[in-house]
Amino acid sequence: MGKGDGCCFSAIMSNVPILLITITVTIIVIRVLYVIYWSSKPLRTTSPQPVSTLVVLGSGGHTAEMLNLLSVLQKDRFTPRFYIAAATDNMSLQKALSFENSLVDMSGVEVVETTQFKQIYRSREVGQSYLTSVGTTIIAMAHALWLMIKIRPQVILCNGPGTCIPLCVIAFIFKVVGIRWSSIFYVESIARVRRLSLSGLLLYKLRMADQLFVQWPQLQRKYPRAHYVGCLM
Repeated sequence: MGKGDGCCFSAIMSNVPILLITITVTIIVIRVLYVIYWSSKPLRTTSPQPVSTLVVLGSGGHTAEMLNLLSVLQKDRFTPRFYIAAATDNMSLQKALSFENSLVDMSGVEVVETTQFKQIYRSREVGQSYLTSVGTTIIAMAHALWLMIKIRPQVILCNGPGTCIPLCVIAFIFKVVGIRWSSIFYVESIARVRRLSLSGLLLYKLRMADQLFVQWPQLQRKYPRAHYVGCLM
């Protein structure tokens, strides 16, 4: 091999890592665009089989709004149900348990037997500094990853609490890498009249939510990809 051939071979080999990185990034981008495109399509199923559903609860009015939403859904369609709330939010899980206890199917068996109640670490507590929230966010993401691997829901329902973000991020990553396709449905709180909450804005801008619903027409005009469904209270 001549000196010129050796230099040419060395140049080619030095470009291999760059070529591999370029190919990998291109594949990832194409896959992300594919997921975003199909996530915006209506949910289609070949048969009316039950779908495992992850319900994210939050303090304040979030839980009340979510339970109102669940009350009008087909209970036998969205089952089993997994309720998740922040580790410091016991009240929301108690409300969910009371809601499930009130649901009795035609056979007289309590629906609560098919449900599970779990807690997740919060990324940031109220009043917590942004510096210390970096560590708690990492912990929350790790916990969300463990929960998503364990639950593997087909549908995720959320309506504003910040605890939904780590779960939705992990669900989106699972879609991209092909582990699990979880349809994310986000219903913005009725309290949001002029602008989306931070959680809603993140899911809207990053296009993570399959469908994002708002309860005020002016919100739909401001965020055209959202769907106006009227007041759900």
